[in-house]
Amino acid sequence: MPMMAMHVDAGMTTAGHDDEIDRQSAVVSDGAALVQLRAYIQNAGFQRGQKLPPERVLGPELGLRRFELRKAMETLVDEGVLWRHVGKGTFMARPTDQSDQNDLTALSRTISPVDVMRARLSLEPALAREAAIHAPASAIATMRLTMERSHLAGTWREYEALDNDFHRQIAEASGSVVLLALFDQLNTLRRMVVWGNLARTGARPPRSHSSFTEHEMITDAIEARDADAAYGAMRTHLRSVEDRLFRAP
Repeated sequence: MPMMAMHVDAGMTTAGHDDEIDRQSAVVSDGAALVQLRAYIQNAGFQRGQKLPPERVLGPELGLRRFELRKAMETLVDEGVLWRHVGKGTFMARPTDQSDQNDLTALSRTISPVDVMRARLSLEPALAREAAIHAPASAIATMRLTMERSHLAGTWREYEALDNDFHRQIAEASGSVVLLALFDQLNTLRRMVVWGNLARTGARPPRSHSSFTEHEMITDAIEARDADAAYGAMRTHLRSVEDRLFRAP
């Protein structure tokens, strides 16, 4: 699907300036940021003692603000996956093939993005249906805020991080710890499989990006407590993503 690059003129209007301020204030949840970082590390295949790129490089690569990236790194430091040397940087504390992500790493090397999409089509519509039944009003408000912020994403990476967060918020709203854990595993696997393999046109999503409307339809159905509509809206959205990624001429 053709996409137009969006450029910000140096003499932007006041409204444009406000949009930029709002975009800069957008945050990604700790869980979604951690998925981004885990997937990046697994895909890169870092070995014990290998240094990660500096935060000023890694942040934009993951679509994360520096403080979001640091929190995700701190989690992996606590887990023993990373270690920090003050003044020198962040390093792998152990090879990725010895981490708790071993199974996902092996699996990511044997499957295709199409396989991952089939799994998403099985799980995520069911999560949307559960969210329509169980989501508290505060969770729905958070979905809407993330959805609105994604419209202001300045890069595709930033959009992807917010998009990941939106889908994870739906999984959280299902009210099931087990379903959320399954989603996190699948989402990490998805990021590992497609990382760097998606062709993007333009610097950022265009205003006409179809996912914007599709996300709104999902959220509207969840807020209306229409479980069947939420299921259908999520399935329609994922089919649209599938068509855009795998079937476009």
